[in-house]
Amino acid sequence: MKKYVLSAAVSALIAFASAAAPVHAADTPTYDRSSHPILFVHGYNSSGSYWNTMAGNFRADGWPSSHLDQWSYDWRQSNATTAQQLAAEVDRLLAATGASKVDIITHSMGGLSSRYYAKNLGGSGKIDTWVSLAGPNHGTDWANGCDDVSCHEMRIGSAFLTALNSGDETPGAPRYGTWWSPCDTVINPDTSVALSGATNTRTACLGHVAIGSDTTTYTQVRDFSNA
Repeated sequence: MKKYVLSAAVSALIAFASAAAPVHAADTPTYDRSSHPILFVHGYNSSGSYWNTMAGNFRADGWPSSHLDQWSYDWRQSNATTAQQLAAEVDRLLAATGASKVDIITHSMGGLSSRYYAKNLGGSGKIDTWVSLAGPNHGTDWANGCDDVSCHEMRIGSAFLTALNSGDETPGAPRYGTWWSPCDTVINPDTSVALSGATNTRTACLGHVAIGSDTTTYTQVRDFSNA
């Protein structure tokens, strides 16, 4: 079983992806009155700045800055704890924008806390669209090489994932979508990302970090979220 250690090179890639300028915008703005505010949830060893490129693309396509929440949290803690904090952030964003629901777009481990929120904390009623980019939804052997509580929860067969995936993997009314790359060396196996009941999309050959700033992936996520 392969083990991967998060290296300085990966951290540098995260910084590069976060700093990149927006790479795409629709010919005409796609935001309209039916569009929801977006809560972005980053992954392990990351922060809200991971979403700089994608949030910039949404902004260029008409989303007001008030509707683009690049949330940061302590990625070392249990995903169940993060889910409780995410619940408060959703309520804050809804109150600030006057919206009735949010779209949640996640990268990597961010999909786990948000799924916990949807399944166990009543969140499914407040989510219109949920998106997972390169999420370890059924675990990854990469997590055998790190030791935080959150990382243990990403291990294949962990108690956290067993409970999260029991019964309906896509509960409630939200539209669920996942995007996975055949070249992602952090999520092993590739089949971990897809969820029963979701729209599951294979990307081009993209790295684990690069998926969040890829032009084609952005366009697909934007259109899925804004359907």
